[in-house]
Amino acid sequence: MTERNIYLDNNATTRVAPEVFEAMRPYLTDFYGNPSSAHTLGQRMRAAIERAREQVAELLGAGAASEIAFTSCGSESDNWAIRGALEASPEKRHLITTRVEHEAVRVLCERLERGGYEVTWLDIDEQGLLDLDALHAALRPDTAIVSVMLANNETGVLFPIDEIGRIVRENSDALFHVDAVQAAGKIPIDVSRRSVDLLAISGHKLHAPAGIGALYVRQGVELSPLIIGGKQESGRRAGTSAVPYIVALGRACELAQDAEAHERIRRLRDHFEDTILKIPNTRLNGTADRELRLPNTANISFEHIEGESILAHLDEHGIYVSTGSACNSGAHVSSPTLRAMNVPYTAAQGSIRFSLGRYNTAEEIDYTLEVLPGIINRLAEMSPYEFNRP
Repeated sequence: MTERNIYLDNNATTRVAPEVFEAMRPYLTDFYGNPSSAHTLGQRMRAAIERAREQVAELLGAGAASEIAFTSCGSESDNWAIRGALEASPEKRHLITTRVEHEAVRVLCERLERGGYEVTWLDIDEQGLLDLDALHAALRPDTAIVSVMLANNETGVLFPIDEIGRIVRENSDALFHVDAVQAAGKIPIDVSRRSVDLLAISGHKLHAPAGIGALYVRQGVELSPLIIGGKQESGRRAGTSAVPYIVALGRACELAQDAEAHERIRRLRDHFEDTILKIPNTRLNGTADRELRLPNTANISFEHIEGESILAHLDEHGIYVSTGSACNSGAHVSSPTLRAMNVPYTAAQGSIRFSLGRYNTAEEIDYTLEVLPGIINRLAEMSPYEFNRP
């Protein structure tokens, strides 16, 4: 059998785009000055950083490039946004977030809760959608920050950031932070038209290397530094700038503005999803309204089958996906997102996240559709549960 390498796990990380690698290559070899140095080589590095800052600002629709601060990753950006906002307003001890945030937000808020902060956890319904009335009711004078992701990393469900921002702005003076790590580079983002104060992105989700991220900080927002030291990033984030990675993120943000590439991915995902859902005992996790989901993501449960077994069989065919159940080793517990959606355990344990990217082809999708039904049928025959068969 021909060796294949079909990567359908792009929500976990992405391949570095050749154009991105070529953009960063000179800064790994020929240009190596410290951008804080006053000499010509250092200033050339500084100019490269500022160019990348403009590229990121353009992707996000920021009003000024100065609103972009570079970080090491999305998790740092999220942590900085929340911790920085709390430190800047120490009299406020209340936060609002959702039960389905990425661990960078959810685990941090759990720790803050144990440390004496009060956290309101917003629920979602069985389609993965938020109750905005609950958000409105949760806002208080001592609410420091509201943190809501733009797109769920497991299901791809989009939250109505425009409406959430309006509710926060009209009913409180809390800051509004958006984790856009999974959404940036997949759907249009325009912070200038939204009531967003802080927005986090990560390079490795949009074809830049791991190790680089950014935080949009709206002009006028007071945010205490997370990393203390030098005066890099206008005094907001200390540490010698990772110029090659910053350049890479800038170039990746340029590539991400290719609307036709996103539409091609959407068509592939829709075809894939429509075909897979014809297999008996399958269910889509997340709203069926595709306008309310990322264009590249399909989270599908194969009931009464272990997701790890499906993953292993696909892996043997050179097809790489991830389980949506995110079970803990030794303790089969569904992910917080699937639990919050009340997905039955018999379905959650067989949840697979298929996430497409710019390098997937129609031939790859067709091959996956060719082998997956047979894998599911074989595993179903081995299952001790009785299936409803056509």
